[in-house]
Amino acid sequence: MIDLRRLDHVTASLGDVVLDPAGWPSFMDQVCTAVGATGAAMLQSDVRTEDIPRTDSITDYFTRIYFPTNLHRTDIRAARGVPLMIAGTTVITDGDLFESEAEMLRDPLYATLGEFGLKWFAGVGFHAGPALWALTIQRSPKEGMFEADEIKALARISGRLTEAATLSTVAGRAALSGVTSALDLIQVAAIAVGRFGAIIGMNSQAEACLGPELAIRNNRLTLRDRQANADLTRLIDQLAHTSDLQPLPSSPIVVRRIDKRPIVIQMQPVLPAARSPFLGARAILLIRDLEGNPAFDQALLAATFELTPAQARLATRLARGDSVEDAAVQAGVALATARNQLKAIFQKTGTHRQAELVALLHKVK
Repeated sequence: MIDLRRLDHVTASLGDVVLDPAGWPSFMDQVCTAVGATGAAMLQSDVRTEDIPRTDSITDYFTRIYFPTNLHRTDIRAARGVPLMIAGTTVITDGDLFESEAEMLRDPLYATLGEFGLKWFAGVGFHAGPALWALTIQRSPKEGMFEADEIKALARISGRLTEAATLSTVAGRAALSGVTSALDLIQVAAIAVGRFGAIIGMNSQAEACLGPELAIRNNRLTLRDRQANADLTRLIDQLAHTSDLQPLPSSPIVVRRIDKRPIVIQMQPVLPAARSPFLGARAILLIRDLEGNPAFDQALLAATFELTPAQARLATRLARGDSVEDAAVQAGVALATARNQLKAIFQKTGTHRQAELVALLHKVK
């Protein structure tokens, strides 16, 4: 039996997850408590990936069965349920998908659910922009199937979920824009892309890089250098099948040019605030044109800020866009040593963050 008062209280707290996308699993846990269910997950109608928000109680099923055995590609609940939602059904259950319980249990997905103590299902449809999503709720055999009055109660939260998903998308886009704008200030070209390579945003430095060598076609970055374009395609393909919980590919893409120094593209993860499951932002492409890289006078930096030669070399590499890790490799020192040098540089320059330091160094060059 659904506790309507508790369910209303839970949905009233949706504003919290708008600002912190990491709160979706906790929200779903509270929904499960209110509706007497074991677990829940967010599933998109046409794209289902391993990083979907879900409760810990059913994570084992998703990581051991649902994705490894490709049930996410043949999920009968999507095949039969999505058309019903598109036609206007707010909440779908097993009763909408099968003529009998026997037919339901013969389906491969339901057979595997039983191995994990799960059986009955309800999906609450909602939208995040044009994308159709469902809050899928799983009950055990003991908890029972969803009855008509419970389905009616669940339908009440569909509109609130659409509002939260829409606001979450807007908040994530704003956070992403803040990052690319900050990179703009330190003259770093940045393009934010989604899981399948679609461009979500770019800064003015990136726009200035566009031309014959780097172009936007069908809302995706394409490169004239065939090998580099193949490398970029490969990295984007990896994004499509890599969970947000796993590190991104770190290999740089080198775009070679006949009469100029190459362009280097590196992939960086988006910050947590921009990781709304509905926005789909997955990575930021940092673009460095080695032909136009500013020249930094190490002696001038050392004299200005009283840096040691090693500290001046590290500061120069950071100012050119290298990460601390890359700078350590180039200098042939341990990462811990480079980090200690960076701390000393912060102290001597009166800065506290790498972006702040780089902005300062660009004023000195």
